[in-house]
Amino acid sequence: MQKLTIDEALRGGALPAIELRILLAHALDVDHAHLIAHGRDTLGDEARAHFDALCARRLAGEPVAYLTGMREFYGVQFEVSPAVLIPRPETEVLVDLALERIQLDRIDRILDLGTGSGCIALSIVMNRPLARVTATEVSAAALAVARDNARRLDADLELRESDWYSRLGGERFDLIVSNPPYVAAGDPHLSAGDLRFEPELALTDGSAGLASIEKIVAGAPAHLAPQGWLLFEHGYDQAAAARDRLAAAGFRSIRSWRDLAGIERVSGGRIGNGLRGSDA
Repeated sequence: MQKLTIDEALRGGALPAIELRILLAHALDVDHAHLIAHGRDTLGDEARAHFDALCARRLAGEPVAYLTGMREFYGVQFEVSPAVLIPRPETEVLVDLALERIQLDRIDRILDLGTGSGCIALSIVMNRPLARVTATEVSAAALAVARDNARRLDADLELRESDWYSRLGGERFDLIVSNPPYVAAGDPHLSAGDLRFEPELALTDGSAGLASIEKIVAGAPAHLAPQGWLLFEHGYDQAAAARDRLAAAGFRSIRSWRDLAGIERVSGGRIGNGLRGSDA
C-alpha cells in the first residue's frame, strides 16, 4: 500500500474537504487540530485501510453521521446509529422554543414523544436541570441509543418504550415536544441522499405525512397540565394543516415558527386560559 501523509489524504479523493477531515479524524481517533498540526505524518497501514473503507462507504451514499457514530446537536455530540434519525440543525428551533417555556427555578414535567437518539430530550435536560423529562420511543433499538446517550452525558432522563402515549396512563405534563415522522409516503426525498439509510419508521407514517401529527395533537389534551404547551416539528408545507389540527383539538395561542432557512418548521399551542411561561 502506497504511503500517504495526512495532508495528502485530505487533498485527494472525490469527497468534499469537510467530509474527508471528519472521516480521517475518526479513522485516526484524533481531533481536527491534530490533523492540522501533524499534516506531514504518514498514515499507518491500519489507519489508511480504515480511512479508505470509510471513504468508499461514503461514496456509496452512507451518511457521515452513521460512519462516525456521532452527530453534533445543540452544541453537544450525540451517538447515532442506523436505528435513529440523524439530528438536524432545523430541529434546534424546537429546543429553543421548549426552553423558552421552562423556567430555571421551576420543576416542570416535560414529555418528548418519539425521542430517537434522545437529542431533544437531553438538550432540554442539560439546559433546564430542574425539569423532570420523560422520553418515549416505540423502537427498542432507538431507545437503546437514547439510553447510551443519557448515560454518556450523565443526564437524568426517564426513558420508556411506548407508542406515543400508550404507556403513560393518566400522567400529565407541562410541556410536550415531538419530532414525529411527517414525510409523505412516496416522497422522492425518501429515496435520495442520507434519507435512504435512515429508519423509515422515523421518517414517514406510511400515508400523507400527517397521521402521527394527528395522533400527537389528539392525545395531548389528556396528558397536558392546565396551560401546558404542545410543540412539534413538521414538514415545510404542513404548517397550516398543523394549526388546523391544533384548533380542532381546543388549543389556544396557536402559531407556527420558522427555522433559520425561513421555513415554518414548528407549530404548537397551549391548553387552557392564562399564561404559563412565554406566550410568544
